[in-house]
Amino acid sequence: MIQEAEPVNDATFDGSVSVIMPAYNEARNIAGNLRETVETLSAMDCDFEVILVDDGSSDLTYLQAAKTIAVSPTRLRVIRYDRNLGKGNALMCGFSYARGEYIVFLDADMDLHPRQLPRFFQIMQERSADAVVGSKFHRESRVEYPAVRRMYSTVYYGLVRLLFGLPLKDTQTGIKLFKAELLRRVFAKVLVKRFAFDIEVLANAHRLGYRIVDAPVTLTFSRKFGRVKMHDVIDVLKDTLAIFYRMHILHYYDRQPVDLDPRTYGMPAVEITQTDLVGP
Repeated sequence: MIQEAEPVNDATFDGSVSVIMPAYNEARNIAGNLRETVETLSAMDCDFEVILVDDGSSDLTYLQAAKTIAVSPTRLRVIRYDRNLGKGNALMCGFSYARGEYIVFLDADMDLHPRQLPRFFQIMQERSADAVVGSKFHRESRVEYPAVRRMYSTVYYGLVRLLFGLPLKDTQTGIKLFKAELLRRVFAKVLVKRFAFDIEVLANAHRLGYRIVDAPVTLTFSRKFGRVKMHDVIDVLKDTLAIFYRMHILHYYDRQPVDLDPRTYGMPAVEITQTDLVGP
């Protein structure tokens, strides 16, 4: 759902930007959301690409997305694979196609508008950060989302802070900015491909000495019913504890390489072009 967002500020971009948008069953709104994203980034006067990754949707999200390629054929790319493997896998897969020096993770539902990105780049520059993470709990954030989600986030943040010592108040908000070099090193270590993916990435980046800071966001939760169910919450907790065990008990991550061929990240996928547009 497209919504009104903050005005673009005067932040400048020094370098190319790849915006990776994981999507699952977003066929209804994805075309409009992609057009809005391209238009917003174009107004920022930066060298960018938008990579939509269809995470095994059952509603032909990738076809609806591919129909928008004509809007900006040199800037918009659509990637897909057949089986739903989780947001983390989609982001890693998208990164394997990315060309940018800076990588943005952006949820495809547009609850978080890309017009907020200049502030993220400004914060990255001012604080000499390697990653800037959107935070619902930042004192300047404006958020509107269900009370139960707020409760889950508060409890989870407390646990993450206790286990990993991350200098953040929120890790799960769907807008993040990274230097590509950080992700190249960290993705070589990542095992979790679903809900605890963010924690594994950020905890490993922090352990490698990268500077991570948070940023305020404007968020309006557009879905009447969220996708996160109680069994998902339980799985997140299990995965988070497993990450702690691997990091602090087994020291698994310390034994892993700090760089791999990016083409090994995520499930093998295909890139859709306009010539592939058949069906509805």
